[in-house]
Amino acid sequence: MSKAKMKKSTSLQLEAPRFENGKALVLVGFRSRYTTETMNGIPAQWERFAPHIGKIPGQVGHAAYGACWAFAGGIDYLTGVEVSSSSGIPGEFNVVDIRAQKYAVFPHREHVSKLRETLDAIGSIWLPESGHEVARGTADAPDFFERYSEEFDPRTGMGGMEVWVPIKS
Repeated sequence: MSKAKMKKSTSLQLEAPRFENGKALVLVGFRSRYTTETMNGIPAQWERFAPHIGKIPGQVGHAAYGACWAFAGGIDYLTGVEVSSSSGIPGEFNVVDIRAQKYAVFPHREHVSKLRETLDAIGSIWLPESGHEVARGTADAPDFFERYSEEFDPRTGMGGMEVWVPIKS
């Protein structure tokens, strides 16, 4: 399918990104592996993690994060929050260190269930046409992350969502 046809076929209008020099982050949360057949389990992972938000030692701010690592046939997905340090974190949680780097940051103004459309548009339309390349960090670094600000309302699935894609400077 040509890029022109892909643009017309997506119902989502991808907004131009802003560019940020993101600080180093330490994320703590639950990490699970999903195949294309089991990705519908991600909302249940958020439901399991949500009661821990605001109660994790050293939590910084009120934002929540969905970090994603792609592999052939699926993804690893972390539902988490930022912490000031990984010390004192209970063993049930996974810790991910993300280095400081440059990001293309895309707002997502639709319902959270349409986030996949934004991700598809970034990868299949914006990235090939932008002249930018995704920055591949260490094997432990996520391919991208979603940031849910305190404006995000989990009851309605709306507000305060962004997709942060690491790019080469």
